[in-house]
Amino acid sequence: MSSLICGLDVHRDRTYVALIGSEGGVVAGKRLANREVLGFLKGYSVGRVAVESSTSIAPLYRALRGEGYEVVVSHPKKTRLIAESWIKSDRVDARAIAELLRLGALPLSYMPSGDLASLREMVRRRAFLVRERAKLKVKIKDRLVYDGLGKPRSGLFTKEGVEWLKGLHHEAIEMYLRLMEPLNREIHLLSQKLKVRALEDEDAKLLMTTPGIGYYSALLIKAEIGSIDRFPDGEKLCSYAGLVPSVRASGSHIQHGSITKEGSRWLRWVMVECALAHIKHDTYYSRFYHRLAQRRGKQVAIVATARKLLLCCYSILKNRKPYHDQA
Repeated sequence: MSSLICGLDVHRDRTYVALIGSEGGVVAGKRLANREVLGFLKGYSVGRVAVESSTSIAPLYRALRGEGYEVVVSHPKKTRLIAESWIKSDRVDARAIAELLRLGALPLSYMPSGDLASLREMVRRRAFLVRERAKLKVKIKDRLVYDGLGKPRSGLFTKEGVEWLKGLHHEAIEMYLRLMEPLNREIHLLSQKLKVRALEDEDAKLLMTTPGIGYYSALLIKAEIGSIDRFPDGEKLCSYAGLVPSVRASGSHIQHGSITKEGSRWLRWVMVECALAHIKHDTYYSRFYHRLAQRRGKQVAIVATARKLLLCCYSILKNRKPYHDQA
């Protein structure tokens, strides 16, 4: 008997399992608690398993891989485009995923594992903490403006600036400052761990030779890319980051629009941040930015520079050579 193909529609607590044969016929289908899926599959000769990407799949994905199953993760948006149905249910979705895998038409999504998954979680966690702290800083600035309290001569959130804020004895501002203290501690502790990791990581050290790319940016770029060999060329990597222009073609008319913003939003975000830091240096890419900004504006120029920097990162990681400025 040939191996069966399994499609899983996974939710937080329950999963619908669809098993189909090599000719597409349904062999079994059942809704189970997530913890029961592995035991159910052991009762069949299952070759390949497909699951749609979501946060809920991580524990089940690890368990299946640990038992030796060949597991692929589908791209949710692209899968829906192919398999959209008027009838929407977990049973239909699981069957559609299995059928697309059988036909070799399942659009795949990258799923990191091991150390890379751990690194990705750490850099994203730091980004979350920094963004939460930034929200509190905005609240403090808004309060100062609303109450007409002005601002200190030094930076608002420097040591002197914080002392000035505390000296206002403003109830709301004092509360925001108290909330910021544990965030500052956690960000500092996590940053120290990431710094050590960056100094031990060959990919991160290579990326850090690029002006504007520090230890955190280098690790985030590595975590989002994974193995550089996943991408046959730099353009594919830029497409993965959503930093390529959208194209609409009708007959002989071709129209290029704004960037697609598909793929990794984290990689796209960090490359824009790196570009903003990079243009403070005198390099080939910063000169490109200033020329384009004069013609097209700063927003277009910084996105185009981010794309060029990502191509540079691809070359660095692929050729295993540090950054060198172009003439």
